[in-house]
This record gives sequence, C-alpha cells and structure tokens, in this order.
Amino acid sequence: MAVASAAPGSIFWKQLLFSLLVLILFCDACQKISLQVPSHLRAEALVGKVNLKECLQSASLILSSDPDFRILEDGSIYTTHDLVLSSGKSFSILLSDSQGQGQKEIEIILEAGGKKVPKRHMKDAVLRRSKRRWAPIPCSLMENSLGPFPQHVQQVQSDAAQNYTIFYSISGPGVDKEPFNLFFIEKDTGDIFCTRSIDREQYQEFPIYAYATTADGYAPEYPLPLVFKVEDDNDNAPYFENKLTVFTVPENCRTGTSVGRVTAIDLDEPDTLHTRLKYKILQQIPNNPRHFTVHPDTGVITTTTPLLDREKCDTYKLIMEVRDMGGQPFGLFNTGTITISLEDENDNAPYFTETSYTVEVEENRIDVEILRMAVHDHDLPNTPHSRAVYQILQGNENGTFKISTDPNTNEAVLCVVKPLNYEVNRQVVLQIGVLNEAQFAKAVNSKTTTTMCTTIVTVKVKDHDEGPECQPPVKVIQSEDCLPAGTELLGYKAVDPERGTGEGLRYKKIQDEDNWFEINEYTGDLKTVKVLDRESTFVKNNQYNVSVIAFDADGRSCTGTLVVFLEDKNDHPPQIKQEELTICRHDKDYVVLEPTDQDGPDNGPPFQFILDNSASKLWTVETRDGKTAILRGRQDLDYDYYTVPIQIKDRHGASATHILPVRVCDCTIPSECRMPSKLSREAALANVFLGKWAILAMVLGSVLLLCILFTCFCVTVKKTVKKCFPEDVAQQNLIVSNTEGPGEEVMDANIRLPTQTSNVCDTSISVGTLGGQGVKTQQSFEMVKGGYTLDANKGGGHQTLESVKGVTDTGRYTYSDWHNFTQPRLGEESIRGHTLVKN
Repeated sequence: MAVASAAPGSIFWKQLLFSLLVLILFCDACQKISLQVPSHLRAEALVGKVNLKECLQSASLILSSDPDFRILEDGSIYTTHDLVLSSGKSFSILLSDSQGQGQKEIEIILEAGGKKVPKRHMKDAVLRRSKRRWAPIPCSLMENSLGPFPQHVQQVQSDAAQNYTIFYSISGPGVDKEPFNLFFIEKDTGDIFCTRSIDREQYQEFPIYAYATTADGYAPEYPLPLVFKVEDDNDNAPYFENKLTVFTVPENCRTGTSVGRVTAIDLDEPDTLHTRLKYKILQQIPNNPRHFTVHPDTGVITTTTPLLDREKCDTYKLIMEVRDMGGQPFGLFNTGTITISLEDENDNAPYFTETSYTVEVEENRIDVEILRMAVHDHDLPNTPHSRAVYQILQGNENGTFKISTDPNTNEAVLCVVKPLNYEVNRQVVLQIGVLNEAQFAKAVNSKTTTTMCTTIVTVKVKDHDEGPECQPPVKVIQSEDCLPAGTELLGYKAVDPERGTGEGLRYKKIQDEDNWFEINEYTGDLKTVKVLDRESTFVKNNQYNVSVIAFDADGRSCTGTLVVFLEDKNDHPPQIKQEELTICRHDKDYVVLEPTDQDGPDNGPPFQFILDNSASKLWTVETRDGKTAILRGRQDLDYDYYTVPIQIKDRHGASATHILPVRVCDCTIPSECRMPSKLSREAALANVFLGKWAILAMVLGSVLLLCILFTCFCVTVKKTVKKCFPEDVAQQNLIVSNTEGPGEEVMDANIRLPTQTSNVCDTSISVGTLGGQGVKTQQSFEMVKGGYTLDANKGGGHQTLESVKGVTDTGRYTYSDWHNFTQPRLGEESIRGHTLVKN
C-alpha cells in the first residue's frame, strides 16, 4: 500500500489535488475524528492514529486533503513540515479500494492546545491536583528471560481517564510488526505484557507507541513513544574469526619478532564485560622448547627465543583459547589452532660428499663430461638457498675445463673444453668450490665459520697416439717484393707430439691462389716459381697466404697456414689512369691530374710533376697536395687536340713519362663538348673494316675474272690462222697507251721481246712493259701484227687486220678494231664471274 505525499507547487501535487477533488465529490463520509495537538508541531511529528479498517476494509489508496500532513497505511498521521496552529484545523483522509468502487472519507479535526473540548461520558470526580502520568517511562527487558509468560513489562495511564472512559492500544515492532505478537496491552488498564523470551543479538530494542482514545475515537493524549531495551545476557561464547590461521616467520629471527595477530568475535553487547576477551596459548606442538607467546588483550603472537631453526622443525602449531568476562573462569571460551611456518634462510652452506676426486681423460678430447660431484645442503630444496653454484678456484688458468650445475640433480658437471696434451702435462689438479645462489646468512646458533666448501679433483691425462700438430696454426715469414723465381723460403713446420720433432712427416700444399710456390714434400720449405709481386690482386694487406697440410705415415694430418709478408719495393712508377682530359673553357681553364702508385705509402706520394721542354711552352703544371696537380695552358689555346708529355716521379724518384691527350673545348662540362675525342675517331676508323667473307668473295671474283680473260684469249688464238713469223718481225709487240692523243709509236728501245726463231708458230701474244718517261696517257692502243688475223669472220674468210683496215702498214692495228673484237666476249664472261662470286 503506498503512502503519497508531495511538496506544494510540484506537478505531482497538482495531480494529487485533482484526485482529491474527484474523491471528495464521489466519496461517502465515514466518521469524524477530533485530535488534540499542541499549537506548534515539528516536521515528521506524529499527530495521531486512526483506524482506517473501520472505515474501509481494503484501502489501496490513502490520500490527505491537506499537504501539511501525510497518512501511513497503518493510519498514522505525520506532519510534512513545521506547523504553527493558532486555532483549530481540519482536513480529510480519502480512502479508495483497488477496484475504485468503494470510496470513503474520514474527517480529522485538530484542536490546538488550550481549547476545551466537549465532555463525553464524564465521571463524577473530585478535583485534585496530581502529577501527570501520560509520559515516557524507561523500561528494559532481560534477554533470555525464563518467565513466567506473559510477563508484565509496564503500565501506561492517561490523566484523561479521570474524566473519560479511556481505551489503550499500542503499535510498532513486536506488536503489529516483526516480531509479531511479542507485546500486548490491556486496553482498559494500560498494562503491557511480553509473551516470550527475547534474543538481544536479534533485537536490541523495541520502539513502540501507546495510544489513549475514548470509545468514540477521540484521542485526548498524544501518542506516547515507548522504548523497551533488551538487557544483554552473556549467552554467546567468543570464537576465532578464521577457522584456519597460518602465519609465517623467518627462521633465526630475533626475540620479540611479531608473528601475527589473532582475532576473535563475541556477539554479545560490545564494550561490556560480556565481550572483554582474553587470549592464551594452551599448547605448543612440538612443545619443547617454547618459542612463542601471545599478548592476552591484543592477541599478537611474538617469538620468545632466537633459536627457531627450520632444518629442525619447519612448522609449529599453537592451541589457543579466547575467553570473555575478562578471562574469568566463569566466562565463556573457545579454542582454535594456529599454524606457524618457518621461512627458510640460507644459513646452511653446501658441502661436497667427497673431499677429493680422481678422474682420467684421454688427451685431445674436447666437449666431454668427465666427472659429476654431488653436494648436500640442508636448506629448502629447489630454492636459491640450496641451488649450488660451482667455481674452479685453481688449476684452470688455461680455460681447459668448464664446470656447470645440473638443474635437475644440483650436481656439479665437470667438462673438458680444450684438448689436453699428454706430452705437455700428464696430470692436472683442480680446486673446486661451491656456493649457493642466495647470499649466505649466518644464524645466531650456526657453527659454520666459512661459507664455501672446496674439494680437490685430480685429472689424469691418458696418452693417445695422435697425429702431427700444427702449432701455431698460423706462421708468418718475411719476404722481399719482386723476389725472383727459384728462391727458397722457410716453410711451415709441423711436429709429431710422440717424437717431439717433425721427422717422418710429409707436406703438401692445399692452397696457393696464384701458384707462387712449390713445396718440398719432406721439409715443408717453399720455393718460388714466379716473381713475387706485392701489388698482385691475390695479396691482401701485404700478405699472401699458403695453406699446408702435414701428415704422417698413418695418414693422420694437421693443417697450418703460412703467411708470406711482402716488404714493399719501389718497383712501380706513378701512373695516370685518365685516358683523355678535357678543358672546358666556360668552366675552368685547367684540368686536374690524379696519378696513382701501386706501391705502398712509403714508396708513393708526394709526387713530382715535370713537363717536357716542348710542352712547357704551352702548358704549366702546379702541384697541389703532393698527390694531384693542375695542368693549365700558358695562354688561351685554340680549340683543338693537344698531346702533353709529362714525367711523374714518386718520393724516391721512380718515374714514368706519360703522353696526355688533352682536348680544349668550347663547353661547360666535358659531356657537352661537340669535338669528337681522339679515342672516338680512332675507334671509328678501327671499326671500318671488311669481313673475312667479303674479302674472300673479292679474291675469288678477281681470280675468276682472270681465268675468264685467259680462256677467252686462248679461244681467240685457236681461231686465228696459224702463221709463221719471219725473223725480221720477231721484235714486234703489243703496246698499251693511256694517253688521249694519238700516242707515240713504239720504238725498239721501249720493247723487249724474247728472241724467236723463224718459222716458229706461236699462238701467244707477249705484252711488254712501258718504258721511258715520254709515254703519255692514252685511251687507245696499237697492236703489231705478226702475220695472223684477229677475227676470222671479219671481211669473210681469213682476213687480216690489214685487209680490214685498208692500210699498207701491216704492223699496226687501231684500238677500235681490237675493242670490237674482244669486248662482247669479255662482258659475257665478266657477268658470269660476278654471279659466281655472289653465289
């Protein structure tokens, strides 16, 4: 059931007024009740109480027509704020059920103090002055009371009972609220009774109200507030807050170290003797000696001795008692068990199970485990207080051995990491110590005087027939640069450890990049087969490496490296790698010379630059930093190519003369120079050549052409009438002239022919050489006829050139006659030969 109230001016209040108006118009008046109240009422003050069920049995909505008051579901009337009543005031309580069918109104009339009310059912009484009895009376109830019940608690009486018939009633917790029906009142006498025992731990007090009303519902008295306080009974024994309490404390701690604090709970009334607790240790397990005590009031447990040793006992149990009533024997108590665990401290040093060890190992074995050593530590296992750290204190100066800890067993693992040599040392004695990961903490009762335990390990080296040894692995020898071939050098020497010498060993070269040396198989000495050159690409940092393998009769071997350190020799003059130099006149009038020297720094710069006498007329050279120089023309030179002879010397005078090609160009940068470089021109000329097949075709064509000419000539001679030459014409010949004029006649002084006898038939024609300085160029030639015809078809039958020509001089023929006869045949054969060459 809801009780609604609202402040004036709110939206809710407007809705409430509207609902009230509806209820007032449609509800029936139930009853009218008058209440006497003081003229000044405080906020939330109880004004009175009405019985709503007498008016409407099931009211779901309870409203007040006056916002100065609010109505609870039990009929209690409270003020919403402070009120001052100068005269009487009235308002209505509006009731409505859930279906909205039943609506009732109760009118409440408030009469301010001093105003007389009509007397009703007055009794005859004698006026007398008496003390007012309608007032709160302190009252208490004993917890766990044994009765008898109902037990009288208190009586309330109203002074108005002298004039009216008064009925009494009560309300509140224990009456009409939880716990129900614990109290009731005799309505005629005002006696209040308790029906059963009360548990203070459940209800500490009961605030109730008492009412005095007349038969018609008039309340001549204010509601009387009563507080029934329940007096505590020591009915709850204290108990420890935690059922299982565990504390930890370091072992070997000082006396008076706080272990922890125990707390207990008592449900009885606080700050009374019923909750004054005392703590006590009843028993310690193990009991001897006693190490702990407890403060009786605070419950703080502290140590009483510094002799707590986890290795003897790591856990203690305390049987403790907590008792109320200040620890009096009649107080209630409880017991509990407290567990105290001791934290481990590194107060025990590890120690070896043996004082000394002996082990054997073969020489030259590496990365092999040779010994395991166990240690004991009384501290807590698998903690930094017990994990061992081993050290080799003596005997491992060369780093031959390594010791580590096995994480699973905590043992020391001794290994050989470098080969042992039986011939050098047959026995090694090691001193090994052990510590913990955590720092040692000496206890007060500890008898340990040192934190490190040591042991002696004797390692005996077993002999093993081993191969040759190459020690050191790298050997360096000095050699001069440019050492000639055939020079012997001291080679790499290996040793047989069994004999201590190199006797019986053989050597073989396994790496010699430029094949500079040959090796002596029996001595290992080297002999040069080439001239040693420090400037070789195979030389790095003046060093040339030769790898050698030495092996014995059983094939066991070792490998060593011989480093030949070449001392620099000034055997290389400075060189200029710049193939062509370009001076761009629009940029700068000089060019920078940057020579290099393959020799070392001691035989290199500073360089000296010297111009040839011929070049010094046009050029000057300036040394800048000893490494470079500036070449500059003495005057403005023409754009052209120049060759500049210059000599460059190193610091020791080794020199070389270089012909520098210099190009003076009208440009800004060398790439813009339009003048082709000398190299480019030479390259262009070098690129113009005939292929081998083209040359072969030309040769074959020429040979073929000669063959055709010779064949044609032979055919022509066969067709000519054979004729015997007389002796007087034996000196005749065919003359060729290249002159445009008529030409000179051929004289005997110019022609030399072989001597021919008379009556000799010769089908060949001998051509002489042209002699004398008076021969001019001709385009025609004359042939001296020797008694035969050129063409059998010319003029019909066997006609001679004389008959064709019609001249009397039979020893001369014109070029046109000869050309007409030979040209058709030569042209045909030439075409055939040209086609053959192409194919």
